[in-house]
Amino acid sequence: MLCVGGAGTLFCAPGLRVVDSGVIPDAIMGGVKSLGEFYLNTLMKEKDIDWVFFSPAGTLEPGKRTGKFRLGKDDLIVDESGNSHISVEDYAVAMVDELESPKHHYERFTIGY
Repeated sequence: MLCVGGAGTLFCAPGLRVVDSGVIPDAIMGGVKSLGEFYLNTLMKEKDIDWVFFSPAGTLEPGKRTGKFRLGKDDLIVDESGNSHISVEDYAVAMVDELESPKHHYERFTIGY
């Protein structure tokens, strides 16, 4: 099961998750917290279903398909300027790659430039 998640539970500094960093607008905080709680409290305990939770970069927006991105596990991926971003097109490529050739099992992974 591939679950498309959010970046809220990713670590942006040692011991600090994005959701606790103060950068998420109040207008979407309810959704961010509930999705994060599902990942932390439900999926991470699931042992009967082979699952993966795919967290995007901090900013996910339309752009170009470059095929040049980095994958990670639990830490927010940032570029040389400290920005965390990925195009929808590259996010989709990585998601389909994972579906066709699974490399992650019972874990989360993330993407960024």
